Amino acid sequence: MTKQVTIALDAMGGDNGVSIVVPAALAYVKKEPSVKLILVGIEKEIETQLAGETHPNLKIQHASQTVEMTDLPSKALRNKKDSSMRIAINLVKKGEADACVSAGNTGALMATARFVLKMLPHVDRPAIITILPGKKTPSYMLDLGANVDCSAEQLFQFAVMGSELASSMKVSENPRIGLLNVGQEEIKGNEQVKQAHELLSNSSLNYIGYVEGDDIFLSDVDVVVADGFVGNVSLKSIEGIAKLIGSLLKEGFNRNILTKMAGVVAYPVLRRLKHKIDPRKYNGASLLGLRGIVIKSHGSADITSYQNAIKIAKEQIFADVPRHISNQVEYHLAKAKKDS
Repeated sequence: MTKQVTIALDAMGGDNGVSIVVPAALAYVKKEPSVKLILVGIEKEIETQLAGETHPNLKIQHASQTVEMTDLPSKALRNKKDSSMRIAINLVKKGEADACVSAGNTGALMATARFVLKMLPHVDRPAIITILPGKKTPSYMLDLGANVDCSAEQLFQFAVMGSELASSMKVSENPRIGLLNVGQEEIKGNEQVKQAHELLSNSSLNYIGYVEGDDIFLSDVDVVVADGFVGNVSLKSIEGIAKLIGSLLKEGFNRNILTKMAGVVAYPVLRRLKHKIDPRKYNGASLLGLRGIVIKSHGSADITSYQNAIKIAKEQIFADVPRHISNQVEYHLAKAKKDS
């Protein structure tokens, strides 16, 4: 018999709130009987969106407040203790939910999750990680903005967490880890990166050395490690380039009758390309290092992409990701320090 799990959804979070979260939740429970969903938010708004539809695996948990996308994390933490975000995370803390998914304010989500759930042993800071498409196989990348400035030891912790996630998610039995740098030569990089390189080189992790920006997509690397500043800039650049290419292709094929005919001929190839790099398939970033599973959906996610964030939460529950990370960080860090 398949184990049943429960996921709390911040129904008010994101650019579109209940108009996306509620239909996504309904669609998901109809096709996935192993998952129960708790819609956390303003009850009347959720019920209005449900329009009389019910499902035995779907329930509502009322919350009187909403964390706005413009709220400062400190304000959300201090003044919005009955927000949909806070209650959803509290459900994980109390064991009433196995994971939380929110499309809300990233800073507030990170601060609230860290305050409520606390950090795993031997992990200093949480890191945001997501999976990105690649030429051969997808790869994980962290940190994507939680920590602007990191020590070498924290970068090492990110590497261990990323490796354990990739292993738990069956990306690779022995994930290949690369440290993002301005070049592959050992003399390049700042002191934190150089020191992290030494720790990783002396560890039992499958560390392949420095990687550059283009290696994120083109090389055989399963986990790319960076501090939050570099990681976030890289991610936003990737998103911008994807939009630019899409815009230029559309403009090019609509130029005249001949280019439109060429577009018709190229349509099957373009459709396969779009499917492979469809950002909706990759929606759902994990907040690693916490004593619980928290998934951050993109704020502008549609119904399809929000369902993918729920799917990622379910997969991490079944893989018991926090326990795997907790077991491995201390071991790898102690070994790296001993051998360095």
